[in-house]
Amino acid sequence: MKQLTTLLLAAALAVPLTSMAASAHDSHGSAETHQLQLNAGKKWDTDAPLRQAMTAVHASVTKILPAAHAGKATAADYDAFGNAVGQQVAYMVENCKLPPEADAQLHIIVADLVAGAEAAQGKHGEGKRAAGVVQVAQASNAYGKYFSHSGWKAVKLSH
Repeated sequence: MKQLTTLLLAAALAVPLTSMAASAHDSHGSAETHQLQLNAGKKWDTDAPLRQAMTAVHASVTKILPAAHAGKATAADYDAFGNAVGQQVAYMVENCKLPPEADAQLHIIVADLVAGAEAAQGKHGEGKRAAGVVQVAQASNAYGKYFSHSGWKAVKLSH
C-alpha cells in the first residue's frame, strides 16, 4: 500500500492529472470498468486525511457551482477550482491510508475528480469547463454515498 501511494504521489508530481488518474485506476491490473460498491452493504471507512481533502473539494465545488450554472464563472475561476481540486487529490494520494479494498473504490472517485478538474481547466475544450465542475460535484456526491463521512451533505446539482 505504501509503495502504491509513493508511486501515485510521484506520478502526481511528475505528470499531468490525467496520467495520475490513469495510473491510479490501472494500478489494480484490470482493464474492465470499475463500479463503486458498498462494503458488504455498508459505507467504506475513511481516515482523517481523506475527510479533510474531500471536505475541501466539497467547499470548492459548492462555491463555484452556482456561477458555473449561471455562465458567470471566468476562466480564472475555473482554473483556480481545477488547481484546488488537484491539490486535494495530491494530498489524498500522499496522506490517505485505507485498506486495499476501500482504496480501490476511492480510486474510482479520484479518477472522476481528476477528469472533472481537468475539464474545468479547459483541457477538454472551453465549452466543457462547467461540465467539469458538475463532474467533480457528482464525484463528491458519490464519495458521500459510498464512504462514511459524518455530516457529509450532497452537493445540489440543480440550479
